[in-house]
Amino acid sequence: MLSSNARTRQLNGTCASSVDMELFLHYSLIPSLFIILVLSLLQRREHHRQRDDASYLLGNRFRMIIPLDFVGTFRNRWSYGIAFGAAANKVMFLFSEGYQPLQVPQWAQAFVLLIGGIEVGLSHFPFFACLSSEFRLVSSILGFSYSLIWFAVTTLHITQCPHGQFVGKYETVVFYWPSLLCLAFLLGRFLYMFVKSLRVHLGWELQTEEKPFLEVHQAEHVKQLLRKCPLQEREKSWFQTRIYEWDPYFQFPSRMIGTTVLAFICLYLFIVIEFCMFVYVRDELDVFEGELESYVASMNQTGTLTPVLLQVKELINVTKGVWVVTILPASLTCVSYLFHILACYRKQMKRLWAGDKHFLPLKFHNPSSSESVVAIARYSGWQIAYILWGYLIIHVMQSLCGLVIMYSLVLPVIHNQALEMLRGLGIGILTISIVLGLMVLQVWIAASFFLQPKMGTADKQKPLALNNRRAFHNFNYFLFFYNVLLGLGACLCRLLISCTLGTWLIARIDRTILQSGCERADMGFSAWIGMLYVDHYHTNPVLVSFCHILITGHRERRLQRAIKYWYLNQSAGPRTSVRSRTRWLLLQTLINNPRLVTLRKSRPGHGSRDLPRFC
Repeated sequence: MLSSNARTRQLNGTCASSVDMELFLHYSLIPSLFIILVLSLLQRREHHRQRDDASYLLGNRFRMIIPLDFVGTFRNRWSYGIAFGAAANKVMFLFSEGYQPLQVPQWAQAFVLLIGGIEVGLSHFPFFACLSSEFRLVSSILGFSYSLIWFAVTTLHITQCPHGQFVGKYETVVFYWPSLLCLAFLLGRFLYMFVKSLRVHLGWELQTEEKPFLEVHQAEHVKQLLRKCPLQEREKSWFQTRIYEWDPYFQFPSRMIGTTVLAFICLYLFIVIEFCMFVYVRDELDVFEGELESYVASMNQTGTLTPVLLQVKELINVTKGVWVVTILPASLTCVSYLFHILACYRKQMKRLWAGDKHFLPLKFHNPSSSESVVAIARYSGWQIAYILWGYLIIHVMQSLCGLVIMYSLVLPVIHNQALEMLRGLGIGILTISIVLGLMVLQVWIAASFFLQPKMGTADKQKPLALNNRRAFHNFNYFLFFYNVLLGLGACLCRLLISCTLGTWLIARIDRTILQSGCERADMGFSAWIGMLYVDHYHTNPVLVSFCHILITGHRERRLQRAIKYWYLNQSAGPRTSVRSRTRWLLLQTLINNPRLVTLRKSRPGHGSRDLPRFC
């Protein structure tokens, strides 16, 4: 009799869905390009070309639209993040190189992946374009329709074949529910946009400024810097003191929120795919174990290979158990990295705003502008890839640590070898303690006998001045041969610590795992630094506030000038030229301020004390 899970896999193996998601991705480009064309035609160009170009037929219409401002967008951050989450399944297909729209030789796989990435980007472009468009009424209708198509097709695909061959029941639901939830959120978002824009169109509400030049949190940050007496801080909670403290004057850009949301969903899908592969390998190992048991039973456990086969079977069982147990700590480690990267981004951005670059390596104090611009495009994709590969490497490392613990502590107890295990453990601890004790003893002898006394009572340590030189030279000579052997263990310890920290921090793109002086070779860290500099130069609250003051002042001066000359333009008498009006105002100014005549720049052949010049 087959189990229910096995029957489910067998039934779903013959399930043929009427919806091919890969084929639907190709056909989705048609409505996607239509939406892009409509939104581009609605846009107006600020500086349209001359009439000698063929584009004069469109007038000042048809302007390139942007899906998302990756630098300075702080509005609708979670909507953009959810839009990224809707594309998580396709991103995972690209990551696994399973999505290849063309069949080409091996050397051209990079071009195929580039084409596949562009196709996925085009298919999800309308989500972002409709969220960022200025024409809220039209974009909400188009975005809602496009989201509804994707939601309906995904739901149909899930309902027709809900089960799978690896997980069993509801495997398709497990894979597609994050994207389905994101699409449902986008439907609600576009519906809200439609209702709000319709009320504005009917005059029931006033239209608010969608994207101000100076954000509220940036202005509050500058006010906090200019405040003489800082506000009294409230008592911090345990969470704010030990884990994370909110800052009301700082907001993460939409790029960071979208990257984090997409990384979470891709990490979840990666864990599910890894578990499916584990189920497949486990089933194959179960078949192999059955063959081993049959062989051992046929030999009546008297064969020469029987002990080896039993150890192999035990290793397989222990490995399967350790692999399943370490899924949770490995996933929690990567999730904590995502939150920690956000905290490091905020801390390092604030230090750059304050002009502090000491936390950066010296080679990154003046990065290349072109590399920084490319880094802003690389960061999001590389961050997700680092998290996924980091999870796999951390999982393997934790599994190896689990095997070491099982074979050194747990299995000896199970096999009634606890006393031998404790004896070996005690000998190992004693050996390490003696080695460390001798190292500490060397430091104590050096501090007690080979350094001169303190020069003052307030000194924390003795000066670096040798004392008892004869004894010191003998001390160095006799310990020379011992330290050769000790250095071998120190070298192996260094290698072990480097491998452990390197694999543990491989997912941290904000921290380099290379030695000082080799940071340039870490491409992920270089992308992180370039991204920080781009955000620093374009979203610095002080710089943005200064530009806001200049723009506001310029607009006010233009408005005052327009009001001042409005009556002259509306008079019924003869109209005067701008040059004549300027000359008249100049004459009036010089008559009221005679000292300005001597300060004016003189022309050749004219003295500075001649009559005022009017041109």
